[in-house]
Amino acid sequence: MTLPTPLTGVVPPVCTPLTPDNEVDVGSLTRLVDHLVTAGVDALFVLGSSSEAAYLPDRHRRTVVDTVTGHVAGQLPVLAGAIDMTTLRVRDHVVAVTAAGADAVVTTAPFYTRTHPAEIATHFREVAAASPVPLFAYDLPVSVHTKLGADLLLDLAAEGVLAGVKDSSGDEGTFRRVLLGTRARADITDFSVLTGAELTVDSALAMGADGVVPGLGNVDPEGYVRLYRYCRSGDWARARAEQERLCGLFAMTAVGDPSRMGGSSSALGAFKAALHLRGVIDCPATAVPQVPLSSGEVERVGKYLAAAGLL
Repeated sequence: MTLPTPLTGVVPPVCTPLTPDNEVDVGSLTRLVDHLVTAGVDALFVLGSSSEAAYLPDRHRRTVVDTVTGHVAGQLPVLAGAIDMTTLRVRDHVVAVTAAGADAVVTTAPFYTRTHPAEIATHFREVAAASPVPLFAYDLPVSVHTKLGADLLLDLAAEGVLAGVKDSSGDEGTFRRVLLGTRARADITDFSVLTGAELTVDSALAMGADGVVPGLGNVDPEGYVRLYRYCRSGDWARARAEQERLCGLFAMTAVGDPSRMGGSSSALGAFKAALHLRGVIDCPATAVPQVPLSSGEVERVGKYLAAAGLL
């Protein structure tokens, strides 16, 4: 389907349900998609961080995109990550996901290599030139070790290279500079600025953001849809209350013991445990080498769900 310009609303980064032996659980994935679509989300983003894209071999990535685009069947847009270390590798992913029916692609700056801003700009230009669908930048410095600057994003938006940005940097100053720049520059139109910060959606929307890409939206999509609608209607008291409830729920991402697992194991494990406890997916497994949550940690996830009114 044609991607709305600008893209707005709630765009959850869809988790990838796995079997105990690390294969894609297609049945659980389609139920998760139904869970999100029924909640009223505006688009879906597959093969991002919450999808465990960094852990998935190419055959799993293909299965995810084929399954989601086929199941959605044009009901709403599907954005797909084309995330890899360098430009030629990313372009191969663009070919694969667009052939499967993705309505837009999302990619980060190059990583592993040490790059200059001019090289990063070339990277996005080359990827956009090879893509038959709109390209979104994914600003994720915690993983790629490069922060996308406001001027770079605005210049690429003005060139028509980028259709938008998903900002997961946590840098609210640069985020605001991008928002201000999109309003101040006559050469930028229909550029979508999306926040990936689950805990400050109300403030991002108040600043002028177009939407949110919340990992926690897998667990509670209805909550983020309500939050977005409260903000858009100017009901800031309800928006604040809903945001604070979601902040309490987000605390589940810290249940994992940091002495035995990394932050991704804890956060993604919590999302999947919550989806399993809610009956959406069959198995809460995360991809190797992530460490699974213990039974006690899963029990704590359940308490957060109950406190948020989700069990």
